[in-house]
Amino acid sequence: MRNLESLTCTSVETLKTPIQISYRSAFWVMMKKEFRLTLQKPMDTLEPICFFMLVVLLFPLALGTEVALLARIAPSAMWIAALLASLLSLEKLFKQDYQDGSLEQLLLTPYPLAWLLFAKVLTHWMVTTLPLIVISPMLAYLLHLPAQAYPNLCITLLLGTPVLNFIGAIGAALTVSVRKGGVLLGLLVMPLYIPVLIFSISAIESVGLGLNDTGHIAILGAMLIACLTFAPLLISASLKVSLN
Repeated sequence: MRNLESLTCTSVETLKTPIQISYRSAFWVMMKKEFRLTLQKPMDTLEPICFFMLVVLLFPLALGTEVALLARIAPSAMWIAALLASLLSLEKLFKQDYQDGSLEQLLLTPYPLAWLLFAKVLTHWMVTTLPLIVISPMLAYLLHLPAQAYPNLCITLLLGTPVLNFIGAIGAALTVSVRKGGVLLGLLVMPLYIPVLIFSISAIESVGLGLNDTGHIAILGAMLIACLTFAPLLISASLKVSLN
């Protein structure tokens, strides 16, 4: 614990040096700090991956081995598993920084808090969610998802899971000072996850139905751009409210 706090404080102090580094360098400093903290707690990375695999594998056990049935529910199963795995890791996103005082230190840096939080949430997505996308074709094969739907599965996960992470980060920021705020976090962000879920599943299912999937993917891309633009500002404002 002491080593973890020392590492966090050192990284924050790097951002507070009298000779200010560039915004891009501050971004990379923040990302490196998050990657190093992840190496300190590898189980935080493995938990979402294991949970994702477990949820997907439960569907064949519950519904049987009928190929047509599994292929029909495969898009929903994959996305529900990804959504729940994403939600599982969000409660801890700001907890450690809140407990060791790093969040207050970030407010004192000469850089916009939203810029540093953008780096933090992006790193969190790369560490906890990107591996899910890598293994998703293998799990989709177990659910007998048609091979022509694999590209849409990966594209929707690449576009949709960052949206889930940024929306969830807003809820995590609002509940960071609440003890055992995981249930409250789920209640806050779950309704906002539904549009991502609907358009992602529709984009995958449209391949099997022979329909045009461009509209669904375009909407997911628009959601991602909106989140990348506005979510860091909302996360910053939410953290300031929680810390006051």
